[in-house]
Amino acid sequence: MTKSELKEFLDSKVIQYNNPKFIESDPIQIPHQFSKKEDIEISGFLTATIAWGNRKSIINNSKKMMDLLDNAPYDFVISHKETDLQKIESFVHRTFNGTDLITFISGLQHVYKNHRGLESVFEKHAEETSLQNAIHEYKKVFFEIEHLPRTQKHISDPLKNSAAKRINMFLRWMARPNTTGVDFGIWKNIKPSQLSCPLDVHSGNVARKLGLLNRKQNDAKALQELDDSLRSMDSNDPVKYDFALFGLGVFERF
Repeated sequence: MTKSELKEFLDSKVIQYNNPKFIESDPIQIPHQFSKKEDIEISGFLTATIAWGNRKSIINNSKKMMDLLDNAPYDFVISHKETDLQKIESFVHRTFNGTDLITFISGLQHVYKNHRGLESVFEKHAEETSLQNAIHEYKKVFFEIEHLPRTQKHISDPLKNSAAKRINMFLRWMARPNTTGVDFGIWKNIKPSQLSCPLDVHSGNVARKLGLLNRKQNDAKALQELDDSLRSMDSNDPVKYDFALFGLGVFERF
């Protein structure tokens, strides 16, 4: 397959999967329950944080999180009392437990009260063609609060060679335009060209089969290699190909 044929093939797969039907089986359905910018951001961030393992379990446990936050995540984060946190202690999704969730609520409150919100932190540290340093800086800001060291593992750090799949997915949700009703496009100061592909086992395996990625590990170096390949096909919106790679891997067993 020539490069132009590969681009044509992947563009067709983007059209196939980048549509509202995608939402039905994807964790992105959780932030789609909300209309307020801050509710979308917080529900999206928390959902992306636990987005590993069985997709059905991710969706069910994300719904449980929203119930625990009274289905008003921003108001809960900003205005909760200590007694409101007691019901959260029993939450668990794999290694992310109630203590972690309480810490995340505190971290989010810190971000909104002291750093003008999620978008502001990422925008401040964004580079022209990358948000990976911005993720690193965001993690530092987020954990300025008192926390247990174990909770830090739930936000990946690209500067420690992580592909940071979950937070790159969250950034895609926030920054890609809402042209097809899937992503939200509510962050106007982050451009789609700055995004990186959420690299996981599915997108990584498909990318290797298509010759877009050679590195065997799904780490920060592999992400850079994949980003370069995708940007060569569309420098303005390289992460649209996440739909193609993920769809081919999950739904077509490519």
